Amino acid sequence: MHRFINAAIAAIALTLPALSLNATAQERFTATVTGREDAPAVILIPGLTSPASVWDKTIAQLAATHRVHALQVRGFAGQPAGPNAEGPVLEKLIAEIAAYAEALDQPAIIGHSVGGLIGLEVAAAKADQVGRVLVVDSLAFYTLIFRPDATPENAAPYATMARTQMLGMTEDQFRETQAQTMGIMTKTEAARSTLLDWSMTSDRRVVAQVMSEVIVTDARPRLHAITAPVTVLYAYDPSMGRPAKAVDQMYASAYAGLAGANLKRIDDSYHFIQIDQPEAFKTEVSAFLR
Repeated sequence: MHRFINAAIAAIALTLPALSLNATAQERFTATVTGREDAPAVILIPGLTSPASVWDKTIAQLAATHRVHALQVRGFAGQPAGPNAEGPVLEKLIAEIAAYAEALDQPAIIGHSVGGLIGLEVAAAKADQVGRVLVVDSLAFYTLIFRPDATPENAAPYATMARTQMLGMTEDQFRETQAQTMGIMTKTEAARSTLLDWSMTSDRRVVAQVMSEVIVTDARPRLHAITAPVTVLYAYDPSMGRPAKAVDQMYASAYAGLAGANLKRIDDSYHFIQIDQPEAFKTEVSAFLR
C-alpha cells in the first residue's frame, strides 16, 4: 500500500520547479523535507515502528502548497537506532522535535498514534511556536483504552511487563504476535504485510522502550498549556466490540482538559485511518490546514 506514492512524489518534483527535496539528520530522528520553500510548514510524525513513508499520500497531497517535514524516528522500519538504542527515548525525542518545530514558522503538526502524543507534548512545551495540531487516533493517555481509571503509577507494572515480554520473544514469536496485531491495526488486508515488514525491520529495543514509555505517559495535565487549535481524528468500526457512543465518550473524557478541541470520529476504520479511509483523511487534512 505504501510503495505506491513514490512515483507520484517524483512526478510532482519534476513538474513544479519551486519544489525541493532534502533530508536532515537529527540525533533522535531524521527529517525529509519536500515542497515549496516559501510555503507554510507542516511536520508529519509517524507512530510506533512506522517510517516517514506512512505519510506518502499526505506528502503528495501537500507538496504543491506546503513545506512538508516528514519525520522518522531512529530505530523504526529499518533505520539504525543510534542513541535511541539505549535508555529512555520519548522525553528526549519530544525535546528534539520541539526544538525542530521552534526553528520553523508556526508549523502545523500532524501526528499518528505515538506521533499524535508527541504532537500534543510539543504543542504544550512550545505553545507560542506551534500553529495547529492534528492528532490521528491517539488518546492523551494511551492506557485509558484498557482502564478508565488509569494513572502513570498503576500503569507502570503493565509497562514493565510489556517491555520484558517483547524483548524476551524469539524472532518467530515476535513475527507471529505482530502479524496478529496488524489484523486490528488496519482493515485493509493488502497493507498488513507492509506494516508487518515495518515492525520486523524495526529495532526491537527501541520499539519496546518507546511502547513502555507511552504506556505511562499521561499528557492530560499539560493539555491546558496548549494554545494552538487541535483536531483529533479517531477511528471506529463495529468490529472493535464497543458501541460508538462509548468510544466517543472515551475521547471526550481524555481531551476534556483541552479547551476547544475538535473531536471527529472516522467510521469504518481501524487505527491507520490514513490507510483505511484515505479520501476521508485527505478531506480532514485539507479542512485542518484551512
